[in-house]
Amino acid sequence: MPTVAPLDIEGHVVSTHFLGDIPFFATAAGSIHRLDGGEKVTEAHQGLLTCIRDPFSATLLSGGEDGKVVRIGHDGETTVLAEVPRKWISVIAGGPQNAVAYAVGKTSVVRQGDGSVKEFTEERSVEGIAFANKGLRIAAARYNGVSLHWVGTNAPAADLDWKGAHTGVTFSPDGRFLVTTMQENALHGWKLDGKAGENRHMRMTGYPAKVKSLSWSVKGKWLASSGAPAAIVWPFSSKDGPMGKAPMELGTRANIMVTQVAFHPAEEVLAIGFIDGMILGVRIADEKEALLRRPGKGAITGLSWSASGKLLSFASEAGDCGVIDISA
Repeated sequence: MPTVAPLDIEGHVVSTHFLGDIPFFATAAGSIHRLDGGEKVTEAHQGLLTCIRDPFSATLLSGGEDGKVVRIGHDGETTVLAEVPRKWISVIAGGPQNAVAYAVGKTSVVRQGDGSVKEFTEERSVEGIAFANKGLRIAAARYNGVSLHWVGTNAPAADLDWKGAHTGVTFSPDGRFLVTTMQENALHGWKLDGKAGENRHMRMTGYPAKVKSLSWSVKGKWLASSGAPAAIVWPFSSKDGPMGKAPMELGTRANIMVTQVAFHPAEEVLAIGFIDGMILGVRIADEKEALLRRPGKGAITGLSWSASGKLLSFASEAGDCGVIDISA
């Protein structure tokens, strides 16, 4: 068994992320705990709803019940980027050049690095936002599909339609595919690199529960997902992605649901967190499993790898958190 440095935090921990080799843990109450030569705490929100790692700037971004959008640095310092009184900020994304996007009801708001703001209004409330990896472009997930907006132009949105409620959205690392989580127990995808108007659909169904966690492998060949008693891993290496292909099922446990998935930053190794607090590591190549943590109290709510890939942090709904040293 690898070594585990446990951390007991009061209350529900929403997520965990690394900035460099420093692990951060965000609580629903709004405090951000970090292990940096001892445990240090920053109060970021009066009620925190979401905390993500900005892939473009090595900072954290959080939104709360206090209507604030906050950027958190590796030293725990907070900067309020936006404040929307009497609104909850539960949808947030980080983009190129210090851009940040967040949702307020039916509106996607993009705040660029220079402080200028652009708003895009949808017909229904925005449930998920993602930035494309290249160019300043956002995808806004909503009822009956996704709207794609170029931030720097006034061109109309490109609409990707599919009936049903889309609750989250992600671009593949190479930008060729877009995938949403849905209110029903399914994922839906579009192939974006077809000729004009040829965005092909990909239906990824058969989950016994809603998909709450997604993770792309380092080169985007695989997309791992929660929502079943195994991590469901879809193949995306061919030009048509998973169309006509069955997914892999990794870390299968009878009737014990996967709640979190996180791919290693350099290897095709997947960390899988379960509803009973157990964590497995599984190698894609041969499906070899390693027990990283025995069952504990509370479902796993967050998994994050350090940049070096030697450390894995985990968070749970019971505040039962910690860091696993894989190299040991």
